[in-house]
Amino acid sequence: MTKLFKLMAARWLARTPWGLALLGVGWFLNRRRRRQREEEEARRSQRQVTTHR
Repeated sequence: MTKLFKLMAARWLARTPWGLALLGVGWFLNRRRRRQREEEEARRSQRQVTTHR
């Protein structure tokens, strides 16, 4: 249901130049946040491996 809502919202926003710009900004911010989260998880897993030796 959430995926359907996101799809419908994206299609509705993509109709106008302002909406398309908003989608681009949201995409960029989510991409950056996801990358930072993955790097933090990698650091945590490395710490766990080194502390249990």
